[in-house]
Amino acid sequence: MREDAESLDIRDVTANWVNAAVLDAQIKERIKSLADLAHTPLFFGRLDYLHDVGAEQAEGAEGESFYIGRRHVHDAQGDPMVIDWRAPVSQPFYQASRKNPLDVRLRRRFGYTSGELTAYEDERLSDPAEAADGEHTSRLLQAEIERPRVGPMRDIVATIQPEQDEIVRSELGGTVCVQGGPGTGKTAVGLHRVAYLLYAHRERLARTGTLVIGPNASFLHYIEQVLPALGELEVKQATVESLVTSDAVPVRGTDPAPTAVVKGDARMAEVLRRALRSHVSPPAEPLMVVRGSRRWRVPAYELEEMVRELLDRDIRYGAARDALPQRIAHAVLVRMEQAGEAPDDRVQDAVARNPAVKAAVKAVWPPVDPAKLVLRLLSDARFLAEHAEGLLTADEQQAVLWAKPPRSVKSAAWSAADAVLIDEANDLVSRTHSLGHVVLDEAQDLSPMQYRAVGRRCSTGSATVLGDLAQGTTPWATTSWEQALLHLGKPEALVEELTAGFRVPREVIAYASRLLPSIAPGLAEVRSVRESPGSLSVREVTTDTGTLAGPVGAADGGTGAHGGTTADAAAAAAGDAAVLDACRQALKHEGSTGLIAADARVPALAAALGAAGMPYLSPGEETTAESRLTLVPASLAKGLEYDYVVLDEPSAIVAGEPDERTGLRRLYVALTRAVSGLAVLHTTPLPAALAGAPTA
Repeated sequence: MREDAESLDIRDVTANWVNAAVLDAQIKERIKSLADLAHTPLFFGRLDYLHDVGAEQAEGAEGESFYIGRRHVHDAQGDPMVIDWRAPVSQPFYQASRKNPLDVRLRRRFGYTSGELTAYEDERLSDPAEAADGEHTSRLLQAEIERPRVGPMRDIVATIQPEQDEIVRSELGGTVCVQGGPGTGKTAVGLHRVAYLLYAHRERLARTGTLVIGPNASFLHYIEQVLPALGELEVKQATVESLVTSDAVPVRGTDPAPTAVVKGDARMAEVLRRALRSHVSPPAEPLMVVRGSRRWRVPAYELEEMVRELLDRDIRYGAARDALPQRIAHAVLVRMEQAGEAPDDRVQDAVARNPAVKAAVKAVWPPVDPAKLVLRLLSDARFLAEHAEGLLTADEQQAVLWAKPPRSVKSAAWSAADAVLIDEANDLVSRTHSLGHVVLDEAQDLSPMQYRAVGRRCSTGSATVLGDLAQGTTPWATTSWEQALLHLGKPEALVEELTAGFRVPREVIAYASRLLPSIAPGLAEVRSVRESPGSLSVREVTTDTGTLAGPVGAADGGTGAHGGTTADAAAAAAGDAAVLDACRQALKHEGSTGLIAADARVPALAAALGAAGMPYLSPGEETTAESRLTLVPASLAKGLEYDYVVLDEPSAIVAGEPDERTGLRRLYVALTRAVSGLAVLHTTPLPAALAGAPTA
């Protein structure tokens, strides 16, 4: 297939250089999408049906037997050899069961080792004898789920479960919100839904575009290979910050948590709307338009009616400003017709461009720069108070005001929350371009204003919202998907909950779930299908003099020195030595190891690893072959997975957050990053919510 694409001669089919350039780019993208991927087999299953299946269900193939793979593969004659997993004929591979075989006689799964076919496993779904035995967990399926993970996230196309498949194949027109605990595969489900929608609605989404939004660059780097492995290269990726930040207003500052909470509140949208509309002023004088030897007068009251009508329609500020000259010109044309003239559209356009009309519009409806509008709101206490009356309290207004207002837009140290406000103001002036589909991952951490920013990008399209309320770690984290979806502009979205865990061992998720009553009361606990005895180890580090006095590195901001005393030095040395030893033990196993610690502890642990001659990576660098050990600040752990996790000092992770609840949520995230084993080391008592946990 690749050779066929490479052999195309664009000179035979193009009439001009523009078409040739477009076609050449398309051919290059086609060749790129057909590149071989090491260790990624083209097919992973086979379906044998009881009856013939029509060609319309199987990409042009027909018959009883079909190989199922990551993408469509055809032979030299164009006959399908492998059917795309997204085709209708492939769906029973994920949905068929012994109780409901869906006309499938045999389902075969193939097992691979480093890209080489090494095993296969058959399920005779329509055999009454096997049906009587009930459902069994596939050995190959379990092995694929538990396969050690090194490097970026893999696709789960061979292991999609029935409840996941239903979400993946949901229709383009509807927005779906997936609440899923750790290890339930919500991120993979969201990415595979994009791949499915691109397959089922390729032409439409090619016109409108698709976007995946993640919490940070490390997370996006971690997931970036999933869609290309499925042959999809056109999906863009971004963070919310990169989505709303422009070169004109780069983010260089940070806000205290209370300030960021107020700036992220949905009430700020109305404050901005009021501030923008305040620039519109009623006309004080009539307008006189000179055209040739004639003068045409439009009285002030008529101009005011035009302005009032545009304001009442509540259309975009810029669109209304563009419409006003045409309204004025139309009023002049009416007078011309009454005087016996016969003006046409060209005359109306000419009147709309008349200097007097332009001057009147500028006076009544002046242009507004969104960044300057936000700058004034955050700098001018009187201006803010005027437009925040009845919306923000005096204390809230004071919280968002700059202590020392900058002189200009360029000199301002804009924060991430400020960039979202400017994006809102931009949309009030001119409509934001809407995409066909947006995937929003780790959505629980967004503020209401950030939800609005994302919602603008899919106002005429749909969205897949992914998150876990228990993992919200920002002061503005949502506590309700209904509220979040309302701010997103998708209140009708279907909320689905994934409660079956496939990646995190049962012992680990049960241990982490001790925190749920404190961080997310009422949220269902994940039920892991994986049993892995011995996957959890919790150890209190002691010295010869007993338990250490405090969290290593906590007393001095993470330097590792405890006040300089001999006892403190011994405590620091014992804590670091225990962590390094746990990392060595984890690295004896196949796969990746993540050392997760409070952000303040990272410098001390980095120094200890360096002194011990243990190479390590930072989040986002896992594609390199330098090491299988990654040192992960707790603030960047969300969404990442490692085969083995060494968790340093849980109490320091909790203490590193503004409040205990946020700290416990951060700890919940860190505890659930392990796929095969978790070792928790602590020098002081664990947080009370974890009290009574098993130790080793």
